[in-house]
Amino acid sequence: MRKILITTDFSDNAMNALKYAVELFKYDISEFFIMHAYMDDIYTDKNLLSKENMPKVTKIISEKSESQLNQVFTDIKKISPNPRHKYHIISANNMLVDEANKIVDKENIDIIVMGTKGKTNNSKITFGSHTLQVLKYVQCPVLSIPENYSHIQPRCILFPTNYLIPYKRRELKLLCELASPYRASIDVLYISKSTKLSLRQIDNQSFIRETLGKNHLNFKTVYDKKITNAIYTYIKENNVDMLVMVNTRHSFLESILFQSTIDEMSLYLDIPFLALQNIRRY
Repeated sequence: MRKILITTDFSDNAMNALKYAVELFKYDISEFFIMHAYMDDIYTDKNLLSKENMPKVTKIISEKSESQLNQVFTDIKKISPNPRHKYHIISANNMLVDEANKIVDKENIDIIVMGTKGKTNNSKITFGSHTLQVLKYVQCPVLSIPENYSHIQPRCILFPTNYLIPYKRRELKLLCELASPYRASIDVLYISKSTKLSLRQIDNQSFIRETLGKNHLNFKTVYDKKITNAIYTYIKENNVDMLVMVNTRHSFLESILFQSTIDEMSLYLDIPFLALQNIRRY
């Protein structure tokens, strides 16, 4: 049983991510938890909000959230009446990251799927603010789907790595099982200024080879000082249709996510992006 958390703000982008998820996992027996966290919505209109009418506003927002979630549930059942899939809806007076972490822990969620941007995010950036928060702080693999992206079946998956960190078998297994039904190749890309691997790197490379063994693997090396440029160039030159990176300390993704500007870290991604091994930061 695969457990999948879908975050929604009821935007077209969020609905597109839900459609992508149910199609991507159509072969799996899965539980989908469709969640809307509405605490931010309560404080949006400062003119309406006061201590006196807080309960009234909260009730209105809560009922609206429930109603919209029920409509999403009805719509997705019509779009994908898959007997392998079971759905739950969750409306929560909470912050998105806090509620996502709570559900991940309670339900032992395997993966979070969300759109790259919501209703209010700048169209010129790749990741909206909510997506960035979840990528940085929620302890669960996160698959983010670009706006209007409709090509479901992955054929070529790019997995950049420096081989310096130990991988979690459960998360590499997720990647393996995601790629297998579509017979997707996984290109394991080592970006470095040096050709030589340490013993530690060799061990981690062997673990990848073993865990992803039932997939078609291509081990590649690119000599480049700029990680984002190397990844972006490889994506465009090799028709990659999903990017997978590990988010932990001293990883490529950590260095990208915590650069000074969103523009620098965006990678100009127009393909689905799977972040593995997310860790809590304080």
